[in-house]
Amino acid sequence: METGKLKCKEDVQKAVEVMKKGGVILYPTDTVWGIGCDATNPEAVKKVYEIKRRNDSKALICLVDSAVRLQRYVRDVPEVAWDIMDLATRPTTVILDGAVNLADNLVAEDGSIAMRITQEPFSKELCYRFRKPVVSTSANISGEPAAQNFCDISPELLDAVDYICTSRRQEKKPHAPSCIIKLSKDGQVQIIRK
Repeated sequence: METGKLKCKEDVQKAVEVMKKGGVILYPTDTVWGIGCDATNPEAVKKVYEIKRRNDSKALICLVDSAVRLQRYVRDVPEVAWDIMDLATRPTTVILDGAVNLADNLVAEDGSIAMRITQEPFSKELCYRFRKPVVSTSANISGEPAAQNFCDISPELLDAVDYICTSRRQEKKPHAPSCIIKLSKDGQVQIIRK
């Protein structure tokens, strides 16, 4: 058991080192496998868009490890956002207005950002150790199916990133993308993805 924990710790450490240098990683999340990078680094974010062959007008999701961290990157988190996150029975991404301290090319044109507090052990530890939000977009070329497990990731993507996490590679079980809920300043709640 201890060797598993040690391997996970080393895996997180290597992923953090790569992201600190502006690199892009492939990693397991609380949903599907993700392509990740430093959410405050515009060059790293640009690489993610290029790898996915995705237009940068389509904003990406960010993962954080805690409510405290989320509040450093969103001006005013509405009370309803906390209620939604507390009551959610599966991973739920909340799109919030007033993004701050993030790469400009990550924030939507209306100034909003999609954020999720991860509870899954590996991605939570990764976000905790990195001490900043981590981009989390599905490990696929735009328009293709999301990689539910490591074995679903295309060789093209494996070659395009700077580091591939070793944790949870053997897993073969169904994973679904997160729910996405948009909260506007005026109090409107819109379900983007169920």
